[in-house]
Amino acid sequence: MRAAISPTGYVPFPRGVQLLNNSLLNKGTAYSERERDALGLRGLLPPRIFTLEEQMARALGNFRRKTNDLERYIFLTTLQARNETLFYRLLLTHLEEMMPVIYTPTVGQACLEFGSIFRRPRGLWISIRERGRVRQVLGNWPMEDVRLVVVTDGERILGLGDLGALGMGIPIGKLSLYTACAGVHPSYCLPITLDVGCDNEQVLADPMYIGLRQRRVRGSKYDEFLEEFVGSVQALFPDCLIQFEDFGNHNAFALLERYRDRLCTFNDDIQGTASVALGGLLAALRLTGQSLATQRLLFYGAGEAGLGIAGLFVRAAVRRGIPEDEVRRACWFMDSKGLIVQSRAASLTPQKRPYAHAAEPVADLLSAVRMLRPTALIGVAGAGRAFTPEVLAAMAAANERPIVFALSNPTSKSECTAEEAYTATGGRAIFASGSPFGPVTLGGRTLVPGQGNNVYVFPGIGLGALASRASRVTDDMFLAASEVLASYTTEEELATGRVYPSLTKIRDVSVRIATAVAQIAWDSGLAREPRPDDVTGWIRRCLFEPEYYDYV
Repeated sequence: MRAAISPTGYVPFPRGVQLLNNSLLNKGTAYSERERDALGLRGLLPPRIFTLEEQMARALGNFRRKTNDLERYIFLTTLQARNETLFYRLLLTHLEEMMPVIYTPTVGQACLEFGSIFRRPRGLWISIRERGRVRQVLGNWPMEDVRLVVVTDGERILGLGDLGALGMGIPIGKLSLYTACAGVHPSYCLPITLDVGCDNEQVLADPMYIGLRQRRVRGSKYDEFLEEFVGSVQALFPDCLIQFEDFGNHNAFALLERYRDRLCTFNDDIQGTASVALGGLLAALRLTGQSLATQRLLFYGAGEAGLGIAGLFVRAAVRRGIPEDEVRRACWFMDSKGLIVQSRAASLTPQKRPYAHAAEPVADLLSAVRMLRPTALIGVAGAGRAFTPEVLAAMAAANERPIVFALSNPTSKSECTAEEAYTATGGRAIFASGSPFGPVTLGGRTLVPGQGNNVYVFPGIGLGALASRASRVTDDMFLAASEVLASYTTEEELATGRVYPSLTKIRDVSVRIATAVAQIAWDSGLAREPRPDDVTGWIRRCLFEPEYYDYV
């Protein structure tokens, strides 16, 4: 007996306990009487047969009985390891409730405690000790048709810093969202952590730490290891997209520049964050009635996220006919040393240098806001509560509708809360955040903050690249994703203060973004898949749906 476990291939069908231990095929108590006899399951399951809906009701009850979000996270990941169909049906049906648990912000705490809560391995850990035999290690993965790798080296996990091998929670979580939000079949997905050491003493001292107890390898040895990894993935999985996630600033920019024109890849912290932030900004301009040409952005933080947002903002404005040097002059940055100005140019990284403008040095954010009078204040530094009431009031003094994006994760690193932003600006702020915040009632009006979560963008980008078999992922694809995302926020949502659509629309958003991405791939000659007549309809027909199928 043979049955499909991936969209493109067949393997001998497992039986008995082996079948129950296969998370992609396991149906638990939902196997029919015929299946129980034919597949050697008789006696291995209780006699009553449950439907998927009944199993989901049980799982939802168990989820809601957990006393904290970390316990809920453990429950969901354990369910995923046991029965992926049930896990994804539950997640997709209750996405708004479970998204903060399976990913931001709970995934941050889960990564911090990953060694202590470790239950069962998922994905691949490839350490520097495997240098010279990375391809052999990749070959241990049981699926032959991998299409999507999310990989981290754990150096900059969210706003938490260097967590080493504990960062595996990020690739696992991202790929879960690819399946739930964009319908990418789970058999295509492979989470990977590259363990090159860790420079966090607290992590290394933890007796439950699961990674190498050594300092990070850097320089040529690191570069050669990454080159071996990328080459091995390409050799074994030639149709694979590689998404780099939560690398340190220097390596993130270097890896993107090294590989973006060689293979199908992107960095979500740089490009995905840029796309979702620009989408929120474009939606915010529908509220202010302004254009990109009149914006002045002040970024608090000059790392991957901030520089990525600025770069895509410049590209979007240039597309609208605004001179590039003029747009760059509208983007200002503050880093750990204060406002980035021309007098600091010699000591700046190449990525920061284009944004060093003529101005007097300013050390603190409040002074910078008062001097520059930005239309939008964007927090991407992981500096919790940096947007003080005084800073927010200064934004309100400079703008009728100040745009305040506190995008740092997890919640403890958010630059301000929604309530703080609304209160300090008299409810006039257009607010979005990286972590979720609940509605705020102020002056008899209920304001609903938007969450600038990358999940609005990266699943659709990946889906479009896979659907077209794109050889590259381009900046134009991320720009198109921003514009699609901005168009999905309704007038009713904007009226409540939201600049992002409800997560209940996420699959439709992902399909529309995927369509735009795939069209760009075909139009630019980067697609290796023949273009169908109805791109959107074809993509929808390819989506993984979490349903049970009869095996006999």
